[in-house]
Amino acid sequence: MTDNTDTIVALATPNGVGAIAVIRLSGPDAITIANSVFKGKDLSKQASHTIHFGSIADGELILDEVLVSLFVGPRSYTRENVVEISCHASGYIIESIIKLFIKKGARSAKPGEFTLRAFLNGQLDLSQAEAVADLIASNSKASQQVALQQLRGGFSTQLQALREQLVNFASLIELELDFAEEDVEFANRDQLKKLILEITKIVGRLIQSFELGNAIKNGVNTVIAGRPNAGKSTLLNALLNEERAIVSHIPGTTRDTIEEVLNIQGINFRLIDTAGIREATDAIEQIGVQRTMEKISQSALLVYVFDATEITIEELNKDIESLQKPGVTMLVVANKADLLNPEQLSALPHTDRAIIISAKEKRHIDELKHKIYSSAVKDQLSGDETLVTNIRHLEALQKTEEALVRVLGGIDGNITSDFLSMDIKQGLHYLGEITGVVTTDDLLENIFSKFCIGK
Repeated sequence: MTDNTDTIVALATPNGVGAIAVIRLSGPDAITIANSVFKGKDLSKQASHTIHFGSIADGELILDEVLVSLFVGPRSYTRENVVEISCHASGYIIESIIKLFIKKGARSAKPGEFTLRAFLNGQLDLSQAEAVADLIASNSKASQQVALQQLRGGFSTQLQALREQLVNFASLIELELDFAEEDVEFANRDQLKKLILEITKIVGRLIQSFELGNAIKNGVNTVIAGRPNAGKSTLLNALLNEERAIVSHIPGTTRDTIEEVLNIQGINFRLIDTAGIREATDAIEQIGVQRTMEKISQSALLVYVFDATEITIEELNKDIESLQKPGVTMLVVANKADLLNPEQLSALPHTDRAIIISAKEKRHIDELKHKIYSSAVKDQLSGDETLVTNIRHLEALQKTEEALVRVLGGIDGNITSDFLSMDIKQGLHYLGEITGVVTTDDLLENIFSKFCIGK
């Protein structure tokens, strides 16, 4: 691990052309180092959370006019002294100021080191620290809201409450071990079983939430598939409200996948328009059909489009049966409704998973978007719902669940207190890994190395 007692410096804003850049210093000597090159007020005598105008100078050479923001520890992001210098976003100026700070005693910060210090100094727990990275990477309203909720400690609070209850019973069972020869029970087994069942239920709900949480964080893979000339590309254009895909009456026009992102009510759907499914007429089209089947297997949502003027019910059922994959939600879309009479329309499938549209005339496209959204969300998204979005958290929760199941089996099997204690400790260990109560240097290195430098 890195030294947590020195002062670090990094550019906190992205590289590139812009008006303003922010350079961040954090550590015990942050104010002293900044003060040694600042021409203006004496920063060591200024109050926390104040901003001061002046210039940064290397000896007699003025590098830039700047605004300096002071955050005196522990009232800062890292709980250390923090100084942020707002300078002009010239690459030369930024590099010169950072080099000057390093010459005065600071060192370059590693990726995520500011947030690592916030965690090590107790400002954030580990799941909150990871939410910082998720918030920076959020690209939709839903992903931003989920990350913000975790950053504010919603997930941590829930886990801490579970852990405290387990710790109380673990303490009583440990006490039983001290009196093993007297064969006494301090931990009521019925109450313990009730608690374990309640915690297992909550942990199970958190595990199930990962499907939606991951979709919100990374987008929902949504494949548009069907036979040639069913109107898949026309539908893609209608959903995006732009001419993204080539539309032609010639079968096999789409030979490779086309991918675009559609945002519906704050959630990103990664739309994939695929080659028409049929017996390929040449090698290139055959590759396109193979890719279509691969994309369907990898998707979370399949929008199956069929030409309602051409296909028979038998052919429709055969397609649906062949395309349905485990874990993939399918929507059945009857296209070209503008060419059908009322009797033909009434003969089409009418279910929660089916919808009749005209992609060419953009009929019922909004209703289709609603079905796409509800198929992914399934009424699980609310302002206070805790969603698991991190694969590390998911794995820790699954291991917690396994340990709790062993505890339940032990209670029913009347196993001794020492074995019960071992399984409860395992559950506590994995819950603690999520928030950082239990950590290793390798774990922290792996998490924070994925952060951007300056955060």
